[in-house]
Amino acid sequence: MNARMLAQPTTSTGAPLPLPALPQDKLLTVNIEQIPLIRDVFPGIHIKPLRLDLERGEWVFMAILEPGCSLPIHYHTGTAQVWTIQGCWAYREYPEQRQTAGSYLYEPGGSVHTFYTPEDNTEDTITIAWIEGAQVSFNEDGTFHSLNDAVSIRYAIEALAAARDIGPVPYIRGNGADVAGS
Repeated sequence: MNARMLAQPTTSTGAPLPLPALPQDKLLTVNIEQIPLIRDVFPGIHIKPLRLDLERGEWVFMAILEPGCSLPIHYHTGTAQVWTIQGCWAYREYPEQRQTAGSYLYEPGGSVHTFYTPEDNTEDTITIAWIEGAQVSFNEDGTFHSLNDAVSIRYAIEALAAARDIGPVPYIRGNGADVAGS
């Protein structure tokens, strides 16, 4: 067997380090300034994907949200973390707990809420979200509306980018240790 052995990494003094699980010849990084904005994924909601991990079911993205936009009521099968960079947003179920610039929100799995940006916002709201699992949305009568997860988000991004002739959209792919679109 002629398997090529990888050299064990060491510190600058030669002390051995653990073996890396994936190639480590470059950082897995993207710059939001180089990611095209996918406009109107939902009305008034524009996104830039940062990382989509189809196997782990994780999706990380930057969202730019116009004043007065909203999503249907939805249920999270996993956790969600949202950092608010600019602007203001809230859940209809918690109108007194508005999220503003500098806010960090952690949502445990099983959370149910209805996202919106206030119509009187004077600027777009910018957030970065890290979602695990699916977001299952419902109509007001309780019937199924839609499901968003890492797989459907990847499909939507690729389909919208192709239809709008945007070109490749770079984002970090999970478990592949590479950047899509590069």
